[in-house]
Amino acid sequence: MREQEQFLQVLDRDEAERRFHAAVDLAPRGIEQVALVDALGRVLAVDVVSPVDVPSFDRSNFDGFAVVAEDTFGASEEVPRRVRLADEVIHTGVVPATMVRAGEAVAIATGGMMPRGADAVVLVEHTDVHAGSDHLRQGYGGPPKLYAKAEDPASILTIARAVTAGHGVSFAGTDITAGETVLRQGTIVSSRDTGVLAAIGVASVDVWRKPVVAVLSTGDEIIAPGEPMQPARIYDSNAQVLADAVRELGGKPLRLGIVADEENELRERLREAIQAADIVLLSGGTSKGAGDISYRVVSELKDPGIVAHGVALKPGKPICLAATGGKPVVVLPGFPTSAIFTFHEFVAPVLCAMAGRSLQARATVPAKLAVRVNSEIGRTEYLLVGLVDSGGGSLSAYPMGQGSGSVTTFSRADGFTTIGRHEEIVAAGTTVIVQLLDRELQLADLVAIGSHCIGLDYLLGQLNQRGVRSKFLAVGSMAGLDATKRGECDIAGVHLIDPETGEYNRPFLTPGISLIKGYGRLQGIVFRPGDARFEGRTVADAIRAATSDASSVMVNRNQGSGTRALIDRLLAGAKPAGYAVQPRTHNAVAAAVVQKRADWGMTLDTIARSAGLGFIPVQPEQYDFVTPVARADRPGVRAFVALLGEPATREALVRLGMKP
Repeated sequence: MREQEQFLQVLDRDEAERRFHAAVDLAPRGIEQVALVDALGRVLAVDVVSPVDVPSFDRSNFDGFAVVAEDTFGASEEVPRRVRLADEVIHTGVVPATMVRAGEAVAIATGGMMPRGADAVVLVEHTDVHAGSDHLRQGYGGPPKLYAKAEDPASILTIARAVTAGHGVSFAGTDITAGETVLRQGTIVSSRDTGVLAAIGVASVDVWRKPVVAVLSTGDEIIAPGEPMQPARIYDSNAQVLADAVRELGGKPLRLGIVADEENELRERLREAIQAADIVLLSGGTSKGAGDISYRVVSELKDPGIVAHGVALKPGKPICLAATGGKPVVVLPGFPTSAIFTFHEFVAPVLCAMAGRSLQARATVPAKLAVRVNSEIGRTEYLLVGLVDSGGGSLSAYPMGQGSGSVTTFSRADGFTTIGRHEEIVAAGTTVIVQLLDRELQLADLVAIGSHCIGLDYLLGQLNQRGVRSKFLAVGSMAGLDATKRGECDIAGVHLIDPETGEYNRPFLTPGISLIKGYGRLQGIVFRPGDARFEGRTVADAIRAATSDASSVMVNRNQGSGTRALIDRLLAGAKPAGYAVQPRTHNAVAAAVVQKRADWGMTLDTIARSAGLGFIPVQPEQYDFVTPVARADRPGVRAFVALLGEPATREALVRLGMKP
């Protein structure tokens, strides 16, 4: 059995990046020519110079008449000017045959080529035609006014408004001049850019080749999405998110599947990946545990091989940065949040350089930490946070706090703030700078902070279908109530019982907070059917059996939640095995019992039924919502209240097991 090894040297983040960049070839991967139809999203490798003028001829901007501007000077409704009208009607796509001289005009369609001699266009509505023939009717798509016959046998145009030279005309090269640089090297071609390229007649462009990024997942526990779930296995989410992140940054992912923890197989697959790709990413196996083999295989690389293994940051300490022959080889941590975060920190800048892109600096916003944060001395911590509007244009930052193993933390966070390696505690209310994960911050229409409930999940889902974007942070009833008092949320789901009166929620209201009536729920003890410690027992007997049996393991709820308060009353100071395990949702409690990570816990009757678990009723409770009075008239809150009051909503909640 291989013994646990230690990191050779944990480096500062900036020093690790410096060594990594020095070891890899950051130059773009070479030029290739692509057809215009395939140019969208590609990065231009050279400047694009227009070979033509746009427009390529002087053209009319209106339906009207091409004239010599001086012939219109002094024209008015009362005293119009008169010119002779030529027989021709200038359509689009034809070269005019008429030469316009002083005292003459010719009919012209929008987009038609200006005839020689004319320098302006009079709009048709500012003219009148007196013609002895109907030649202006023939094939002309302009206003009906031009078609009318007149008694005067001579073709005469009367002009009721003066124009200056250039009026109604787009001259050749007005938009783009031949020889002008229209798009520059490094431009990421957008749909607007493809329009410009088409306008100058470009059928193909030179772009940087997309760097090929091999993505290889490692680990005996990894299975591909679509396969049946098995005990002690997890689905490979890292490969998908990394491949799509590569696409977003202009690379071409090469998915190489999953490799078990077998050194010879991984060594061969790594060799193939290095030959096929510009960058190689391995996911998992970067720590120094007995089962972690990725770093050992990578350590065999030369020129120069591993340049950093262990970086003083959180998340992502185990990252392994290596290179061979200028090609980056990176072993990312297996935990999803650590993997995607370290990808963006270390791999994204290298990928962008190879793709010929400039890495845009993240936008930042100031925010106040909503709660105190404890950090680890000696490691720079990147704290992922969710941002909410706390009123008056200020923001509050809530730590996402689900750990590097969470699949959803990175996707749901708005940004992150950096806690220095010498900071151990950051107090609540401290102003921090948050770097946004997206280009701009999109605040939710409705922010819900508090206790989790499947009924609330349903309500927020319905609002989303109606165009009301929501953000939910599961922090428990007490923390939700505190957030409401601070004006940091629109609503908070609460189920807090007053021990003196036995009433739920209302006794906890303070000035500035109002109650939105919710619905009833039933809390109880859940267990696997057939467990004699719980099956057919009363609540008191079940708790007695659970606390007296050393082999019984519970799953708790997070401190500050209403369910946790109920559990603590039942336990009366006892702390059985599993007491410290504190998931934030009712569903997580049921999952722990189903998967035999725990033997019992407390959740809702509806969740117990859907999970196929046994259930001992403990207490009916009222789940309500509180809202700051100052936010009661916000559109999101009004939409929530209206939805909650609809008969169809109440019926749906009943089907979910709620008791409106």
